[in-house]
Amino acid sequence: MLIRGVALLSGCFLAGQLVGETIGRLIHIDANVGGVGFAMLFLVYAQNWLEKRNKINLEMESGILFWSKMYIPVIVAMAATQNVRVALSSGAIALLAGIIPVILCLVLVPIVAKLSLKGTEEWSI
Repeated sequence: MLIRGVALLSGCFLAGQLVGETIGRLIHIDANVGGVGFAMLFLVYAQNWLEKRNKINLEMESGILFWSKMYIPVIVAMAATQNVRVALSSGAIALLAGIIPVILCLVLVPIVAKLSLKGTEEWSI
């Protein structure tokens, strides 16, 4: 049953890639346009469809959950690698567009964390 969950995820991935490539070709772009997003939408839809019909069991669901947790970090890492290559070949503006938001996030996360803790202290009675 674990294999069925992996097979479902693989099928959704292939369908998403096919849709993304097709959209890219239709709009004359030599790239996959949203294939990962379509794949995740297909996976959510397929899982809900199977759950409504009581066709999914615990082992199949664990296969889907395991690979869906692995899927997102792997795809993000692949996309990040491509973006770095493009940024290095595109010049300083592309590098600044990537570096500035990262620095802002690193600065703002501790501030937001402190503000959120401060807000919970006031409400904890």
